[in-house]
Amino acid sequence: MDHRIAVFGGLLLVAFLVCSEAPIVKMTNVFCESYNKSWVVIHYCRLKAYSRNKTSLHINSTFIEPANNIFLHLKMMLKASGYKPFLFDYTFDGCEFMRKRNHPFSKIIWNLIKNVSTVNHTCPYVGLQVVSDFHRIEIPISLPTGEYLLLMDWIFDGKPQYATNVDFTFVEDLFPKSSTHG
Repeated sequence: MDHRIAVFGGLLLVAFLVCSEAPIVKMTNVFCESYNKSWVVIHYCRLKAYSRNKTSLHINSTFIEPANNIFLHLKMMLKASGYKPFLFDYTFDGCEFMRKRNHPFSKIIWNLIKNVSTVNHTCPYVGLQVVSDFHRIEIPISLPTGEYLLLMDWIFDGKPQYATNVDFTFVEDLFPKSSTHG
């Protein structure tokens, strides 16, 4: 490899890191639905707006029966003339993940919510489950600017029990506009 290309690439990376602003991630909608109210009762599922660019997610639900066999189906969608599949679509064992933390995309989501939720232990899950004041979103992977939908289907004992869907906007401003007023 030519050393001039490596030097140019390094300078380009440094210029990008110095000149670019942090990406803006804003949750725009949340939807939660219990398919089995005798197992999962959702008390509230909402966003609270703090400012134009900051919203906070609050989910409060109760697992009436103990959940020991939990699978989570995660799917990321990108809005482009309707929502299209993007980045990942897979199902994993939630109880195993809480023991081993062994799925990369799941770990990204886990790292976002672990400090603002009560789901920071291994199975079984029973009683009140809360995500409260979740607003700090730092995505460690690069995404194109756009509107996204994260679909999460929670499956207990092989049957879908409830869904949590979060819409968000991701803006990576590579070339920030100057704020001069003429």
